[in-house]
Amino acid sequence: MKKVLVLGGGFAGVEAAIYLKKEKNLEVTLVSDRDYFYIYPTSIWIPTGEKTAKDISIPLAQLGAKHGFEVMVDAVTALDAGAKRTTLASGRVLEGYDYIVVAMGQDKMKAKGIEHTLSICGKPEEAGAIKDRLDRLIEKGSGKIAMGFGGNAYDSSAVRGGPAFELLFNVNTLLKRKRIRDNFELTFFAPMEKPGQKMGEKALVMMDKMFGMTNIHKKVGSKITSFEADGINFEDGTKLESDLTMFITAGKGHSVLEASDLPLSDAGFVVT
Repeated sequence: MKKVLVLGGGFAGVEAAIYLKKEKNLEVTLVSDRDYFYIYPTSIWIPTGEKTAKDISIPLAQLGAKHGFEVMVDAVTALDAGAKRTTLASGRVLEGYDYIVVAMGQDKMKAKGIEHTLSICGKPEEAGAIKDRLDRLIEKGSGKIAMGFGGNAYDSSAVRGGPAFELLFNVNTLLKRKRIRDNFELTFFAPMEKPGQKMGEKALVMMDKMFGMTNIHKKVGSKITSFEADGINFEDGTKLESDLTMFITAGKGHSVLEASDLPLSDAGFVVT
């Protein structure tokens, strides 16, 4: 029987493990740095109270038992692809696997002052932190909220912008429902001239219409230079004031892969 090691407990890793176990002659082990599968696309409903983290988390042990793969909760710290050797944070070294599936996702690009932001696509607990910050502004009765995403100059596909649009519209709806929308300034921001362009020109036109209909401001086309506790600074010399900044950083290659012997692109992703 062949042995397969799957690195990563997100969508790619879990789907790979489930699919591979359909082959009767494969023994599959999945390694994840957390013991649950987090449904990121649904997290946009946590800040507005429609969902909780528990609602969108599934124990990996439960998935492993159902589909027949082993789950190992530990973080990957090093990978030697040539030797098929994986080192974990606990110090354990995994060897003897016939195949290794790398599905650890991407790391986030760092921006100056990023600690002043929260991300709906960051660690799962950040969605709850956004809710806490939003609740405090709602209790106050007014505020400035800015949500946006960044880009990777080496790989335009390493952008996850959809959740920023979705969460911003969700917040707009929540504030309207509470009859306090007019007391808030909502702004979408991004460094590129046409954020969301990969969705097509028609989608861009529709997005602009939605911004107009919901009175959401837009700040695009200028590089983000830094974040501060009270806003975002741009290369054109302007500052967008914000009491709550939600920012989805662009992705880059995982740090474990950057230190591995795998061939990588300029953005740090594995070249196949």
